[in-house]
Amino acid sequence: MQQPLDKLLFASPYDHVELLGCAFARGRRAYPLGLALHLSGGAAFGALYARGAPALPLPPAARGMLAALGEHLLSWTALARLCDRLHPAREVLPPLSGNHRAFAQALWRHALFGVVLGLLEGRLNALGGKPYEAAMDYSRNGHGHLEGVLAVGGAPRRDR
Repeated sequence: MQQPLDKLLFASPYDHVELLGCAFARGRRAYPLGLALHLSGGAAFGALYARGAPALPLPPAARGMLAALGEHLLSWTALARLCDRLHPAREVLPPLSGNHRAFAQALWRHALFGVVLGLLEGRLNALGGKPYEAAMDYSRNGHGHLEGVLAVGGAPRRDR
């Protein structure tokens, strides 16, 4: 959501969503596809982070930022040159290798994402760390238990 603002602040046209979407589609379909891919990647990273975060002895915001910046540095280093050479839309995308503005812009985005992720994970773990339990009794097949349908003692009374 803050990407349009940081594109202005960093004076860089680099766009995560565009990069991902243009790899698989062009025109009007590229942005929604890129957004879906970017959100899915963020969710997957968040899930992996939540599994390993308690092992890092840092405050939640710091460990979230450390994890997100680590992911940024690894992926940028590995993928910037490859994108410049192999991306299907490389002729319309800004070059990434050696692009200090785009690097700083992505660094800022990942730092912000990491802080938010860390604070959210820390707050959720502070709630007790218990797994979510559904209020309704259900079976593994998702259809419910027959015992819940057949109430012992008849239907509940409604007093008027």
